[in-house]
Amino acid sequence: MISSTHLHAMVVHFPIALLMVAFLFEVTSYFYKKEFFRQSAFYLLVLGMLGTVVSYLAGNAAGEGMEEGPLNKAMELHEQAATISLWLTIITALLYGVIYFLKFNKGWLRIIGFLLFTGVIGSIARTGYLGGQLVYKHGAGVELALPDFSSPDEK
Repeated sequence: MISSTHLHAMVVHFPIALLMVAFLFEVTSYFYKKEFFRQSAFYLLVLGMLGTVVSYLAGNAAGEGMEEGPLNKAMELHEQAATISLWLTIITALLYGVIYFLKFNKGWLRIIGFLLFTGVIGSIARTGYLGGQLVYKHGAGVELALPDFSSPDEK
């Protein structure tokens, strides 16, 4: 049975990868001036934003019940970082949507979009780091499965 903790761990890596590749394509589009890179960056950003929403919702469900106890502070930091990442990603995707679909391609707006996108990448990296700390440092969501030493071979 897949729990919300498992679901969060399964889906959270997709938006990270999608957003990182989207940012790489966006940077590449500034150097090579190819429409392919700009379009790809936009569509990957949208997919990354949708994945961020799913990851956020799965993370909220996975974090239920961990608000109290020793993980409280670490969980709170990760949740705050995830909320910032979620809204930054949504705002950035909306701005890129305006630029892309409404052909509002002003230089200053692209610079603002690029700066927001840079903020998204930094925010996603921080959120991922804090999530990794929850699992690898604090053991959040980890179930210990000790071996069964009561085998009949032992006397």
